[in-house]
Amino acid sequence: MSPTGRGTAPTTGTPGTTPDAGPTRAWATRLVIVGIVLSALNLRPAITSLGALLEEVRDGLGMSGSVAGLLTSVPPLCFAVFGITAPRLARRFGPAAVVCAGMVAITAGLLIRPFVGGTAGFLAASALALMGIAVSNVLMPVIVKRWFPDRVGSMTGLYSMALALGTSLAAAVTVPLTDAMGGGWRSGLAVWAVIAGAAVLPWLPLVRERGTASAPPQERAAGERAATERHAPVAQPAPLRITRSRTAWALAVFFGLQATAAYITMGWMPQIFRDAGVPAGTAGVLLAVTMVMGVPLAFVIPRVATRLPQQGPIVLVLGVCGLAGYAGLYLAPAAGAWAWALLLGVSNCAFPLALTMVGMRARSGQGVAQLSAFAQSTGYLISIPGPLLVGVLYQHSGGWGVPIALMAALMVPQMAVGFLAGRDRTVEDEAAAR
Repeated sequence: MSPTGRGTAPTTGTPGTTPDAGPTRAWATRLVIVGIVLSALNLRPAITSLGALLEEVRDGLGMSGSVAGLLTSVPPLCFAVFGITAPRLARRFGPAAVVCAGMVAITAGLLIRPFVGGTAGFLAASALALMGIAVSNVLMPVIVKRWFPDRVGSMTGLYSMALALGTSLAAAVTVPLTDAMGGGWRSGLAVWAVIAGAAVLPWLPLVRERGTASAPPQERAAGERAATERHAPVAQPAPLRITRSRTAWALAVFFGLQATAAYITMGWMPQIFRDAGVPAGTAGVLLAVTMVMGVPLAFVIPRVATRLPQQGPIVLVLGVCGLAGYAGLYLAPAAGAWAWALLLGVSNCAFPLALTMVGMRARSGQGVAQLSAFAQSTGYLISIPGPLLVGVLYQHSGGWGVPIALMAALMVPQMAVGFLAGRDRTVEDEAAAR
């Protein structure tokens, strides 16, 4: 599908523009790029930094094992519950303003939660940060589609790479940072609020803009021409009936199944290796290798995906890598540990592919917002039981054979629905036809 809005809006001769509109818009575009990168860096450290210090947090707050288990399930739940509100907020305040507010919420949550005292306050502050992450998750594809309609692949790759980098960085350096600051887990968690605070700054100049002024050149020029001709503001299109679209459902299920695989990998892969005789330190490095694979591939895969009429072949390649990795974990987890970690790292790059398809399966910014909210909220709800089910199967079966078989079995429907989601069509057409 060809992106809409190709071409460059003129900087002169358009009603309502000024001689410095071009340079001003160029600076705004640069700010958006910086904002996208900094925001993406902050979409996972609230989760992975806590995972690195979870034992210390449990001891410090007197947190029970069941509450700690609940804490690991809170992120996808918050992503599902709060993410669905993002399109409505974006229509009222603008996507840039909502992302800015999301970064403020992340900063406040990360700064407050180590010092509130008590488990309830810690959970509430974590939920505040996760709320900011949820709305930003949904609106990142919207920002990309709106400002860079002819560079969806490269810009999605850029923020996917930054997201993977932030995820890996927080997991890798939280413990060393904590040790360097005296060994207190509170300062080790709070330090990530500094980076989140920096992500607020690029969005501030864009928050003041409203209407066509906040749009990129293509949308702004079109809106100004329409308003001049009709002497009236442009009416907002009616929301799509997104649930009528088969592609939307396929993308939501694909998103949910890839998220399930990712959360299982992050939560249980080190334990699989340790139970196979791999030293604890090496098991942690293997997980880091899996996560780091997402940094370069998250930039490459979206660029390749946007050049193809259908993304199904990429889905199948990633799925085959996942199946090979799970087969290795089942047959020889210790002997080929590095190979299995690499294969599963490649398979986990279904996440940036899913984000890219969100931007490609809708024509308009509003369509992308609705599809992003629907696919991510529904997908994160689907992902909640997966890691818990793997833990139950591991405990009752006494080994990893049955859980690994479940992981491999889930990869098959992931490949099927991903292939359907990758077909060259739009949710607007499907919603209107039914």
